[in-house]
Amino acid sequence: MKKIIHHIRHIRKQPEHIRRHILHAVTGVFGVILLALWVYSLGTNFTKNETQDTVQNDLKPLSALKANFVGGYKSITGEE
Repeated sequence: MKKIIHHIRHIRKQPEHIRRHILHAVTGVFGVILLALWVYSLGTNFTKNETQDTVQNDLKPLSALKANFVGGYKSITGEE
């Protein structure tokens, strides 16, 4: 614990532009960690059968809307 406090005191003594670089680096590292966790959780969530069933059920109204648009377009252009 004393080492951490010593490092924090050392960082506080640095010029502002150095502290800003450290801040950007730490923020970037945490951002990459959060992104990796998010991508990993997406992969595990989408492989579950319950999630796949839910996604398919959620997309059914959109497929009906698509069929309606396609049918309307074909009736306008005269295609069959």
